[in-house]
Order: sequence, then structure tokens, then C-alpha cells
Amino acid sequence: MFFPNPNKRNQMKPISRYLLAIVFLITGQAPQAQVFKAAVAKTDITPDTPQQLRGYEARKSTGIHDRIYHRVVVLDDGKTRFVLVSSDICLISPSLYDKVAEMLQKEQGIPPENFWWSMTHTHSAPELGPPGFGQVYLPERSTHQYNKTYETDTARKLLDAVADAVKKLEPARLSAGWGHSNANINRRARNVDGRTNLGYNPDLPVDRRIGMLRIDKADGSPMAIIANYAMHGTVMGKLCTLITGDAPGTVAEYVEKKTGALMLFINGAAGNIAPIYTVQTNLDRLKEFEALLGNRILEANAKMSKTSPEVKLRAGGTVVETPKREGLGKFPEYLSGYESTGSSGTELVRIPIRFLKINTDIAIWAAPLEIFCEISNEIRERSPFPYTFYYGYTNGWLGYLMTDAEIPHGGYELTVTPCAPGAERTLIDSVMNYLEGAMLKP
Repeated sequence: MFFPNPNKRNQMKPISRYLLAIVFLITGQAPQAQVFKAAVAKTDITPDTPQQLRGYEARKSTGIHDRIYHRVVVLDDGKTRFVLVSSDICLISPSLYDKVAEMLQKEQGIPPENFWWSMTHTHSAPELGPPGFGQVYLPERSTHQYNKTYETDTARKLLDAVADAVKKLEPARLSAGWGHSNANINRRARNVDGRTNLGYNPDLPVDRRIGMLRIDKADGSPMAIIANYAMHGTVMGKLCTLITGDAPGTVAEYVEKKTGALMLFINGAAGNIAPIYTVQTNLDRLKEFEALLGNRILEANAKMSKTSPEVKLRAGGTVVETPKREGLGKFPEYLSGYESTGSSGTELVRIPIRFLKINTDIAIWAAPLEIFCEISNEIRERSPFPYTFYYGYTNGWLGYLMTDAEIPHGGYELTVTPCAPGAERTLIDSVMNYLEGAMLKP
């Protein structure tokens, strides 16, 4: 209310206090200025015609094994509205994320730093949007024209799903927890000469923790489970030409049926992490992940503490600049915002990092990267927040970010990274500086 006369504003203060006292006497509780709200939406993005698949080499779908979806959660603490989307897609160009983020801001007033679009990284899903950095690293896979109609339709479904969730916002509660699953393994198989190929390597680091968030309705009934786990979506191999959400989609559907809550699978630092069964030809292997990972998520969910209605959100971000890999060349024009030139003339890669703080104990950081799990593990161990999660494949894809220790061993990942050696420490230091600086401020 606007008071042109300061004296009138002063006259209202005793009345306001009197009204607050009455509310407290009647309800036994002090009135809250802000109420945490949440809502979810799920929309089918399975195409009804054959599509080029992204993941492995270029190939076209011949049918559908299971349907794929956008899953959306909207959180609102009264001041900040935050949108998280998990899509059963392999990768998207950061330019497509930028395009959809701009549309969402125009339609819903939600700024890009409050909109995170994460891919589950299934390798048996349709291409979505332009090839992006795939055009830089693997141009032979990007000679065909991508389906612009599917891009337009799928983007529109995302925007409509967010709008639907916003309309359904209701009082909610939130909690965090940890789980554990042995459904993954390091995939950097080592020969006796020290060279590396894609395979299995039980002697190298892995991350088997499940980062859990649960959102309940005010009455305690489940609304959403957000499970963060590092694992490539490669249970099915390149011979599979059926559209499938792979293990992430299978697990999400399983948990949803068991709990009645929407489940968002958010991939983690899976750059060097494969599922325990990978590049299979038998589709029945997907069902095994209901037990390997789905049941572990259910166990973690059952152990989580009671959800709380007291939720405060704060989103932010930074840009990490690190030298570009030698010989990589200029990026396509539509990706020009992701490179720059330093004062010394060094060509740099610009990596946008997003952060979300929930209350005082939860910190989530996200990047459009496939990082090696050692990086995420170190940040989690050093973080001042007891619940620190990394959301990978989020807001686009720039490629891999390896540890310096693994670069001499070569391997596939070295051919699809934009970064020169040293990027590992630059990223860790930048993320830690933000966690220990801006994120700790009240």
C-alpha cells in the first residue's frame, strides 16, 4: 500500500501489530509472509514418425520401445521461482537452450538463471535441435539436416508444461537425502601400455551416491522425487534403433509407479561413468535397472527425513573461462557466445555454471558438460554444504572436461573436449570460490 504522508504510515504500525497478535492468538502460529509452493508436469515428447537418433553414429529410428518425456518441477518460495526440467534426450546445443530460455522469460517472466534444462543422456532418443558442438568434434555425424519441426514441437511442449505447472502451484514441503547404488562403473578401460578405450575399469574412480530431493504436498503426499546419479544412458548400444529413455527413463517410470510421485532423473558427473551393463543388444537389460537403481532410489526415499515447509531459494551463476584445446578452431557462428579471446590473445572456452542454494544446507551446481566424476567428488567433499549435488548435461552440451591425470592416457573423451589441460583445476577453483563466497551469504 502506498502512503503519501509519512505520518499516516506511522499511524498504521500499532494497528498492524494488533492484527498480528490476533492472528497468533487464533492460530497459535505467527503468520508467514512467504509460503513455499511447488507443482509438476509431465508431457510426452515421443515422435510419431521415424527420427534421426543422437548418440553413437547417425542412425534412424525404426520404432518405439518406451515413450519419452519432459518432466517439469516448478519451485516458488514467494520471491524466487525456479524451473527444473528433465528430458529423455541425449544432448542439446547450448544455442537451443538459449532460445528456449529467452522464450520462457518472455512468456513467464522467469530469468534464464532460474531455468535449468537437463538431459538424461539416453543414446536412443531423437535429435533435438541443431548439432551444436557435435558439429565441431564429430562433423561426419552431422551432415544431415536436423528436424526443425520436432525441435519446434518439443520446445513448445516444454513451455506449455511449465505454464501448466505454474498454474497448479500449491503449498509444498521439501527435504534432501543421500542414497547409494552399484549400477555404474568407470568406463576408461586401460590396456597394458596405458592407453584407454571405452569399456569397464573397476580400478578407477566412480561416484555411486544418489543425491535426493523430495517434494511433498502440504498434506504429506508425494509430489516429486529428484534423483541425481552419474551414469551414461548407454545400456542399449548403437544397434538399437528403437526410441527409448534407456535406463534413466526405465528407472523414472518404475519409481513413479511405485510412489505416485513424478520422478526426475538428473544425470551427474558421468563423463567417465558407464552403466554396469552397457552397449547391449538385449532390451531386457533395461528392466534390471529397476532393481539396480530404482529400488535404491526407493530405499533412499524411505529413509529421508520429514519434509519441511520452510524453504528459501537463491539462484545464481558465473562463467568460467579456460584455454581452448589446441587445434580446435573457431566455433560455428551460433556458438560464438561460448568462446572469447583473452588479453594475451589466448583463445578461451566460456563455460556457464549455474548455482541453486536451498535453505542453508543444499547447494546444487550445474554445467553443460560431461565432467569426470573425480571433479564432482572433490567439490562435494570440500563443499561447506552437507548436500552438494552436480547436475550435468544441463542447459546444453559443450563436450567433456577431463582430469589432467587422465589426459595422457588418451581415449574417446580427449577427442570431444573443448578444453586444454588445466581446465580441471580452473573449474574446481571457480566452483569452490562461488560455493564458499556468494553461496554462503545470507
